[in-house]
Amino acid sequence: MKEPLTLDELRASLAHVAGSDFGMREPRWLSRFGNETRLADTYRRGRVLLAGDAAHMHYPAGGQGLNVGLQDALNLGWKLAAVPREGAPDTRLDSYHHERHRVGQALLRNTEAQSALMGFTPETLALRELMNGLLRNPTVNRPLAEHLGGLDVAYPDAPVPSPLQALPPLPGWTGRRLPNWDLRLSDGSPRPLYSALHRGHWPWLHAKAGPQAPTRWEPAPGWTPRLEVLELDISDDATPLHGLGGLLIRPDGHAAWAWAAGR
Repeated sequence: MKEPLTLDELRASLAHVAGSDFGMREPRWLSRFGNETRLADTYRRGRVLLAGDAAHMHYPAGGQGLNVGLQDALNLGWKLAAVPREGAPDTRLDSYHHERHRVGQALLRNTEAQSALMGFTPETLALRELMNGLLRNPTVNRPLAEHLGGLDVAYPDAPVPSPLQALPPLPGWTGRRLPNWDLRLSDGSPRPLYSALHRGHWPWLHAKAGPQAPTRWEPAPGWTPRLEVLELDISDDATPLHGLGGLLIRPDGHAAWAWAAGR
């Protein structure tokens, strides 16, 4: 696997399989790949942090390595920035391994399962035909597509204590990945959710009568994260935020805490 692939070797292999090399010549790029599945034991050791291909190697099925690598970087980026810029404790970086290593494990299981469909034995072809039929069912197709795209990743353990200890949080929100909702501010102007993430702050969305952001938020001694406070009009029943009074969002677009309206 470590030796470079030559054109002569590729021609010979193709002729063996297909009976012809189809006149191949002047390749621009040749590469080998195989199922060398590996996962780093830890994503952090002191000042060394691993992400992307340095953290996980797998069979290139579904193009998942790019999505997972970008999500590694997004998860790690705001934590790296929070330590020197906001005074977050160094232990905040440990949560990177806690949250992303399990995603790497799921990635390896998923690609290994897909590699089982790559063969040409009668059993594999029958399994592939069965899977093709199942994937025509939207109730099967959509969850699998979200899994392959990394859109189903959630972090159910809250990254910080609730800034509103007196209010009970809404269940089912913490850790959810949020889509790029089209928000409507209280003055009627539109605002896409992701635009509130551009500066690396924690968006605090609240209804006019909902819980207000604290004047100073200190989730750990000396750590004062920056908030991006947006007052919303959520009177429309069709809005995905209808019934919410407040929502605190992590800098990577996952929900941290949510509170009901009227609290």
